[in-house]
Amino acid sequence: MSATTLNLAHLLDYQARLTPDREALVCGPARLTYGQLSAMASQAANGLRAIGIKAGDHIALSCPNTPHFVVAYFAILRVGAVVVPLNVLLKPREIAYHLRDSDAVAMLVFEGTPELPMAQMARAACDEVTTCRQLIVMTVDPAAPPPVDHAITLGQLMHGRSPVSDTHPARPDDTAVILYTSGTTGQPKGAELSHLNMVFNATASRDIMLPLLPNTVDERACSLITLPLFHSTGQTAQMNAGLAGGYRLILLPRFDPAAVFAAFENERVHVWVGVPTMYWALVQYAKKSGIDAKKATASLRLCVSGGAPMPVPLMQEIEREFGVRVLEGYGLSETAPVACFNQVFRPSKPGTVGQPLVACEVRVVDDSDTPVATGERGEVVIRGHNVMKGYYKRPAETAEALKNGWFHTGDIGVLDADGFLAIVDRKKDMVLRGGLNVYPREIEEVLLTHPAVSLAAVIGVPDERLGEEVKAFIVRRPGMDLTADELIAWCKEQFAAYKYPRIVEFRDALPMGATGKVLKRELR
Repeated sequence: MSATTLNLAHLLDYQARLTPDREALVCGPARLTYGQLSAMASQAANGLRAIGIKAGDHIALSCPNTPHFVVAYFAILRVGAVVVPLNVLLKPREIAYHLRDSDAVAMLVFEGTPELPMAQMARAACDEVTTCRQLIVMTVDPAAPPPVDHAITLGQLMHGRSPVSDTHPARPDDTAVILYTSGTTGQPKGAELSHLNMVFNATASRDIMLPLLPNTVDERACSLITLPLFHSTGQTAQMNAGLAGGYRLILLPRFDPAAVFAAFENERVHVWVGVPTMYWALVQYAKKSGIDAKKATASLRLCVSGGAPMPVPLMQEIEREFGVRVLEGYGLSETAPVACFNQVFRPSKPGTVGQPLVACEVRVVDDSDTPVATGERGEVVIRGHNVMKGYYKRPAETAEALKNGWFHTGDIGVLDADGFLAIVDRKKDMVLRGGLNVYPREIEEVLLTHPAVSLAAVIGVPDERLGEEVKAFIVRRPGMDLTADELIAWCKEQFAAYKYPRIVEFRDALPMGATGKVLKRELR
């Protein structure tokens, strides 16, 4: 074996050796130092080894922003296994698909709430996937019994285990994480990200922010995380970047404007990353509640926006009302995720996502992959340390995405003379709802399983709060009765909350092209 090793877990290993007594995680009343976090991850890793988990195994992880996610994430990595983070809002049918597609042999899941019974949904999914042989439930009370049958708890897994564990000597190109992303071809597919992808992107994300943040022996930066940790931005640009920098990370399991402002002020937060809809919600809350926003945000030194283009007037309002600079960035799950960023060393260009990250190249090309002229529109393509290995078990889709040595994003962009990138459109047929991608074909395929639906087409329509909302055009089967409310209620049972259509319009027919393809441009 090569003497060159690299494991994403080394980020935690290093800080635990360097500053074991420094506070690492804060979540409600829970506070963990780097030493405590490392010890818990070691206990969990030793527990995973004891039940037969080995290097190279794929382990699903479904958990909101609590310390359980961080402990489980680094435990899996220390074993040398691959983390497969899953959206906490997925329903049993969707969970089962991800488990089966990723070849997951085990799943760690948060116990959930009465409104979102995550453990019960995971149990139902695991019952359909025989290869997923172990369900591990992360309970709030580590001494509580499993809330579902044929499962163990994280507390049971860790009980009596040593707080010291070796980190598997992974190679830089070994897969560390499989992040699921969808496409216009239908079902979600897993982007394989290597340890090199993840470590380099985390440290580069950390370095982008360092000039504006405290970084001394006595004080390190404090970062508030409201983006879900299962999402690439929250995971890499905040959790991993923050741990790499020895930051104090404040975890909020659920975005709530009042809780965000309280955390800003009470924990003296220095940096926050959000999507435009979150910024919009903060502005609206500040106006309605009458809070002193500048007082609450007095410690903030930097805000970052990603996930969707931020309207320039909103950015200007945030900077004016909160007294903090907002920098936009750009990336995708397939790029680990950060590819471009407005740097702190020079003035930002509102409306752009900045310049490429270190060791990352970005071009704008035409349909023949020839770079277009400065200021012209084309598809954004990327190559560099951050580009995925490929889509798991999908050689055809991988070859299509990684043509000519460049990752083809499907986004339409413009590069200016200074190398700043603006994202102006999307080549992919997707809806960007509140910073989360919703892929019409996946929705349409399920809609067509409803007994009263003959034809379905899904598009995005403008929405002031979310950017876009999901709308379904439906042709009923002859003689069948179906109301919009009935169909929406049915969809809520089939899809995660961010996916299902909120708007339904019934038509006698949908516009078709010569080949029988629905002409969505006419629907729009």
